[in-house]
Amino acid sequence: MILALNIGNSNITFGSYTPDGKLVFSSRLFADTALSSDELLYKMVNMLALYGAEPQEITAIIFSSVVPALTPRIREALRKMCEAPVMEVGPGLKSGVRIRMDNRAEPPLVVVNFDTATTLLAVDDTGALVGGAILPGPQCSLASLVKNTAQLPQVELEAKPRRLLGTNTADCLHSGIVHGTSAMLDGMVAQFRAALHADDAPVIATGTLPSSVRDCCVTEITYRETLILDGLFAIWQRNTRR
Repeated sequence: MILALNIGNSNITFGSYTPDGKLVFSSRLFADTALSSDELLYKMVNMLALYGAEPQEITAIIFSSVVPALTPRIREALRKMCEAPVMEVGPGLKSGVRIRMDNRAEPPLVVVNFDTATTLLAVDDTGALVGGAILPGPQCSLASLVKNTAQLPQVELEAKPRRLLGTNTADCLHSGIVHGTSAMLDGMVAQFRAALHADDAPVIATGTLPSSVRDCCVTEITYRETLILDGLFAIWQRNTRR
C-alpha cells in the first residue's frame, strides 16, 4: 500500500491507497509541534492498527508539510516505521501543476482549504494556478477571541447556530463565527469568480471546514475530505511512472 501524509498547522492527515489509486482509509491526527519522532511513530502505528494495517504492508510513502518544526521528525518517524521509500513534496518533484495545462477546455475553479488558515486558490480556464488569498480559519478566529476576551465561551462550530440573532453571549458568538465565516467565504468566492471572469466557477473545499459553515453558505460548495491526499497520491504516481 502507498501511504500519503499531509502535515498542516492543526492536523496531520494521512491515508492509504492501493497501487491503482483506491483509497483504503483516511484519518487525522492533531499536529502537536511538541511531539518527538518516537511519539509521532507511536501515533501513526496505532492509527494504522486501528484500520487493520501494518507498517510492513507499506510499499511507498509520500508526504507534504507546511510545519518546519515537524518535518524532520516526520521524516525520522517514517524511517523508523518501515523501509519503504519516502517521497517528500518539494522543489524538483513533478506536481502536474503547470502554467499552461494540455486540456484547455477545463473550466475555471476555486479551491478552498480550511486549516488553521483558510487558503483560497484560483485556477483559470487554461488550467493555470493564477493566485490566491490566505486568511484566518474559523477555529483560529474563535480560539483567538476566547483567549483574548474575559467572558466569551468556547462554542461548537460543527453544530448549526440555533438562530442568526443570538439572545445570549454563547449564541451570539456561535452565530458570528459560523455566519460570519460563511459570509466571508461567499464574498471571497464572488470576488474570485469576478477575477476569473467566470460567475459559475465551481468551488471545491477540503480540510477542517465545519458542516455548519457549508450549510450557511449561499455558494454551492463541493466538499472533498481527502482532496489533498488524493493529490499527493497523484504526485506519487506522476513521479514513479516508468
